[in-house]
Amino acid sequence: MEPDLFTAAAEERQEKDPSSSPLAVRMRPRTLDEVVGQQHLLKPGSPLRRLVGEGASGPAGPSSVILWGPPGTGKTTLAYVVSKATNKRFVELSAITAGVKEVRAVIDGARRATGGYGKETVLFLDEIHRFSKAQQDSLLPAVENRWVTLIAATTENPYFSVISPLLSRSLLLTLEPLTDDDIRSLIKRALSDERGLKEAVTLPADTEAHLLRIAGGDARRALTALEAAAGAALDKGETEIGLTTLEETVNRAAVKYDRDGDQHYDVASALIKSIRGSDVDAALHYLARMIEAGEDPRFIARRLMISASEDIGLADPNALPIAVAAAQAVAMIGFPEAALTLSHATIALALAPKSNSATTAIGAAMEDVRKGLAGSVPPHLRDGHYKGAAKLGHAQGYVYPHDLAEGIAEQQYAPDALKDREYYTPTRHGAEARYADAVEWTRKHLGRKRS
Repeated sequence: MEPDLFTAAAEERQEKDPSSSPLAVRMRPRTLDEVVGQQHLLKPGSPLRRLVGEGASGPAGPSSVILWGPPGTGKTTLAYVVSKATNKRFVELSAITAGVKEVRAVIDGARRATGGYGKETVLFLDEIHRFSKAQQDSLLPAVENRWVTLIAATTENPYFSVISPLLSRSLLLTLEPLTDDDIRSLIKRALSDERGLKEAVTLPADTEAHLLRIAGGDARRALTALEAAAGAALDKGETEIGLTTLEETVNRAAVKYDRDGDQHYDVASALIKSIRGSDVDAALHYLARMIEAGEDPRFIARRLMISASEDIGLADPNALPIAVAAAQAVAMIGFPEAALTLSHATIALALAPKSNSATTAIGAAMEDVRKGLAGSVPPHLRDGHYKGAAKLGHAQGYVYPHDLAEGIAEQQYAPDALKDREYYTPTRHGAEARYADAVEWTRKHLGRKRS
């Protein structure tokens, strides 16, 4: 809604006394040039720069945009910058509290402002994924006719949470997780800036490293933790935020874990080897270490997907779908809830029956190919759809398996040099026992000689 008397008074108070606002609010960028990260969205001529009036003249007006990204990556910040920099009427709604009635009121106000005194309206709608289909439908006429220019923010995949007509009328801008360097520059600015801590405290390297791990790419979380730790240090009469002070303030011990060094690979290796060894408790321990250290959840999910094929395979055919579903869920929800999904997948994989037959099978096949054991494709398997193929003997004598009662034809498929080669050696662990029976039966009916 547009600011009322009380909102305006609160904003005026914050302007006169910035210290009454949280550090994360005080340190919000005032211009797009102050924004840290997301540089792929801030190039000259980009939709966001056109929204603040940079190069937005002419017949092509600025487009409505949907900002999609994890928490703390700058969605609200970008909208705030637009609100301060634009000469347009700016209205903010939250999908948590607003409904169709509030949306229609904004649209009616926008039409009056445009018709009455030529003032364009920018509508910022936070948490748009919380709007129902009907509520999102109510935005369509306004966006299509450009009665409002919409900036919508969401942490959920808009292809699932935003209706297609609204997506087609907007530009989808994807925000990337902030890097450690991005967060570090924000922290340094907050420590020294007049709007921030005004150099009242310093931050040693070990405390900064722990703060970066706590942040996990979330700028708001980093600045909130920094403000709390700075307050605790100053209450003690200290001008340096020690590691112990930060640990006490955020109630999280500093985990010894270097996301770019040996610990990153050692702990990841231990996680996978614990899953391979079916030690679910050890696997959960290493998973917890990675989560607490601020590891990228997508990295963990990728390792679980690999493990599902490398160490479990057909012994439990559900392992890979579980790991893939976990990776998709992690990409949609992020931390902290992603910890539950990663735990779910880790437990399932650790307790699944194990088989590395898929790993050894493709390894043996690739080794033969590297040795030059390839050979020509048997003539009856070659493409016979083009003119002249029959004269070359291609596709001649091929037996169509579906024409046979048992659905399998005794004919050669592999090149001559490999016709009796067997790569897949199934175990009889879990569900792979039935694959072991199947491969034995099919090889017999294919007339294969045992190698």
